[in-house]
Amino acid sequence: MDKQQTRVATLGEVRFHHAGAFWFGVVLVTAGVIAHIPMYLMGKDIGYRLAGMPMDMPMLIGMGAIVVGFIASLYGLYPPSSATESRIASHVRVRALDDAPLSWAHVGLLLTMAVAVTIDVMKPTALAFVMPGMTLEYGLKSPLNPTGTVPAAWVALSGIVGTVIGSFLWGWLGDKIGRRASILYAGIGFIGTSICGAMPTFEWNLAMCLLMGIAVGGMLPICYALLAETIPARHRGWLMILIGADIAGAYILTSWLATELVPTYSWRILWLIGLPTGVLFVMLNRWIPESARFLLAQGRDDEARKVMARYGAVVVEEKESELEIESEVKNRWSELASRQFLGVTLVVGCLALGSGLVLFGFNLWIPTNLRKLGFTESDAILRNAALMGFPLTFVVAWMYGFWSSKKTIILLSSLTAAALFGFVIVGDAVVQNRALLYALLIVPIWGISSVVAVLSVYSSEIYPTRIRSRGTGFAAGASKAGGVAMIALVVFGIAAPSIATVALIGAIPMTLAMFLVFFFGIETRQRRLEEITADELARAA
Repeated sequence: MDKQQTRVATLGEVRFHHAGAFWFGVVLVTAGVIAHIPMYLMGKDIGYRLAGMPMDMPMLIGMGAIVVGFIASLYGLYPPSSATESRIASHVRVRALDDAPLSWAHVGLLLTMAVAVTIDVMKPTALAFVMPGMTLEYGLKSPLNPTGTVPAAWVALSGIVGTVIGSFLWGWLGDKIGRRASILYAGIGFIGTSICGAMPTFEWNLAMCLLMGIAVGGMLPICYALLAETIPARHRGWLMILIGADIAGAYILTSWLATELVPTYSWRILWLIGLPTGVLFVMLNRWIPESARFLLAQGRDDEARKVMARYGAVVVEEKESELEIESEVKNRWSELASRQFLGVTLVVGCLALGSGLVLFGFNLWIPTNLRKLGFTESDAILRNAALMGFPLTFVVAWMYGFWSSKKTIILLSSLTAAALFGFVIVGDAVVQNRALLYALLIVPIWGISSVVAVLSVYSSEIYPTRIRSRGTGFAAGASKAGGVAMIALVVFGIAAPSIATVALIGAIPMTLAMFLVFFFGIETRQRRLEEITADELARAA
């Protein structure tokens, strides 16, 4: 064993280049965030308004500590170059992962991923509830303050651009150093970017929102890649959709926190919550193993056997590797646009773009638009709408897992488009009918969360192991790109963020996506990942 190998420490099948550097980085990032808390507390007597206050020395030192901590933790996670060479050398039976019964180890993974998804989605979701307070504190231009000079949409645009960058960055990182190591690094990002809540100037808020977006942009797709490669095929679809239900759950939780905490602690508290939730996530990560399929694709058989045994899979040697079918799949981004995968990439891209336009167009501006129409209790209205639709998530999970993945996507897309066209037809007159308002809100608020969850699951199933993280990262990035497009239209004055306008912009691509899935989508229900890949390669041939 050479010196390079002796520096590698393993914890629960996570390969550390230097474990000490990783934990040192975690401590530095956490301490750096804590150094910002006094600035926030200084504003207690004035409603926690920090606009115009100078940054003190502890904050500057804290920011430096966070930067050093990020570098140190990445160094601790990044494996030696010899461990990142993708190759198909294993002869362990991959099918054993799908033949294994559900165990408590699976349950632990699912629960931990549910927490991870909730924490991840709370970050961008909080933007909708942060915008009104930030607009008033900094005097930004919005429907609530038309006399402002700087558009409030710049804040949302900064955060969403960050999530696009993060989705593609983490997609590459997940295929490079592993699913779990990438997830762990994103968790550290959650901790560090919580300093958004203590930034006194608008410019620093823009910068921190960009970094926050980069941190959260990659968590969700990598979580789904790990789950798809670990959960047995017969249970994969419905269980992963239930995990995706935490997207709606995160909306409910965030809207509840906004209702209960923001009136007392200001909008800044929604960012500062990232400190305890990020620390909680890093502590829970010990229950997340590395993907056995990823390890086998890397030729790391010994580690893969330990993970498979943990999940009750009987390790059997084969004469030829079941992953050999992926031998011609290149470990690079351009493979998503290759002849084999171009069709499904177009389907995923269009559906993701449409869902992003709704999630970061209609849903982002709906709290502000409702207040503009006179609904002072807009946060409570949205919370109620999300709660009304939440039980339907279990119906979607059943349909995706036991009926048809393809037909479920078509149905959800069509329902979302129909509800959005309803807002286009009714317009601001919806204020006159509270029952109609709730009926139309349920689908975009709850339904689009289900669309995003289904999209994340679907993209994790249709790409092979070598590019699965890139595929899920592309789906997440394209979704966020829809948000960038929508917010840019508002920032540059091309479209005003009225209910009818943002509903129409989202309804059109959702309708197009419905037809694309109908003609070019593939069925994944209860099929092994290697079987899906084999069919795609055969169709291309």
